[in-house]
Amino acid sequence: MAWFQKPTSSDPEKGKLKIVEGMWLKCTFCRGTIYRKEVERSFKVCPKCGYHFPLSANERIDLLMDLGTFQEWDSELMPDDPLTFVDSQPYPARLQVSQGNTGRKDAIVIGDGRIKGRLIALGVFDFRFMGGSMGSVVGEKICRAINRALEARTPFLLVTASGGARMQEGTLSLMQMAKTAASIARLDEARVPFLSLLTDPTFGGVTASVAMLGDVILAEPKALIGFAGPRVIELTIKQRLPDGFQRAEFLLEHGMIDAIVPRPHLKDTIDTLLNHLSPR
Repeated sequence: MAWFQKPTSSDPEKGKLKIVEGMWLKCTFCRGTIYRKEVERSFKVCPKCGYHFPLSANERIDLLMDLGTFQEWDSELMPDDPLTFVDSQPYPARLQVSQGNTGRKDAIVIGDGRIKGRLIALGVFDFRFMGGSMGSVVGEKICRAINRALEARTPFLLVTASGGARMQEGTLSLMQMAKTAASIARLDEARVPFLSLLTDPTFGGVTASVAMLGDVILAEPKALIGFAGPRVIELTIKQRLPDGFQRAEFLLEHGMIDAIVPRPHLKDTIDTLLNHLSPR
């Protein structure tokens, strides 16, 4: 099985794992050839360069949640086509392809489960579904997860991997930025902890709203995080951007996030943070 990642530089191959032969994979981020089982043992982290390759929503849940404790909510919610939108193909056709590829009806999974025995509400983006774009269903599911977290007074953890708003839903998609931000404000008022985990990539309207509103904002190493892509910014300001711009390490250095946590340590780190923010 190979895992694929949206290109993260002008090199269209960079940021992917490729199959070389059955037992070997090639990380074209560092060009290293890697033993498949070594990658699987290390939570899909390249053992040569430390690059964190994408996880599906199910893989992310398995990584973070105590075994067998996750219960999904609102899996039946389906996106609509309010604008009868057509680009190179109709919006319903794009949805059908993503639904077939992921087995999901939209780009986020919500539910609750336990981390080290502690009950939390969880939302996980799946980048494979139309680039993890945030449309009406994604915004609605985030708000529903927050409502349940408020009712049960359980912490809320959101794991993002998104290209931003879903243009096929127009203004209805952009409205989700305000809608989710307002729900996060209710968590803050009730003093229910909200942790945000940014993974590669987190961009656009998701970054400009819910992703950057966590009480604590974590990121995986080398994750690309921003609003517009670096090439768009360079063309706009007509300047060359600094090396590493929009990588998690750059954002940490400039005070935009709170910590970078390697994937094997995420579960322990989240548990430690919640012990401080919301003692058992």
